[in-house]
Amino acid sequence: MIRLAVPNDLPALQLIETAAGEPFRDIGMDSIADDPPPTLDELTQYLEADHIWVIDAANALIGYALVDIIDVGVHLEQVSVHPAHSRKGLGAQLIDSIADWAAAHHHDVVTLTTFVDVPWNAPYYERLGFERIPEGTLSPDLIRIRALEQAAGLDSWPRVTMSRPALRRRPSTSRIG
Repeated sequence: MIRLAVPNDLPALQLIETAAGEPFRDIGMDSIADDPPPTLDELTQYLEADHIWVIDAANALIGYALVDIIDVGVHLEQVSVHPAHSRKGLGAQLIDSIADWAAAHHHDVVTLTTFVDVPWNAPYYERLGFERIPEGTLSPDLIRIRALEQAAGLDSWPRVTMSRPALRRRPSTSRIG
């Protein structure tokens, strides 16, 4: 079940984030794996804004997303699924739920930033309908987000900014002829 987070969820989100970072170690991105999870204070800010969604499987949290509202729409600040539960479509369901929420709240676009060459990053998001935004066309808030990432050293590996419409158009099932 995907739902908004409650205060008691926050420590579990830190554990999910730490576990979700470990696969980066396997591809030589140790500093990403070693990056600490969001603090409880940081998570509380998202919680108070009702901007943390969690995946709750039989009263055990296995994934979450942090959302910011920016100048062009909804920005996925973080999406993490515990590796023991990855590759089951749960992250996609979480992102679709947030996109549905975004559309219902009159936001046209969902954005994110991610690593280009990590299989569970840009290639994964492309399969979910996200497209790369050319650097020269980033909005002021996306420029600010990218600058913060650069200052934090995330650009040691190629990164990209991506977006997709909040309201996804379903492929037509009707046939002509």
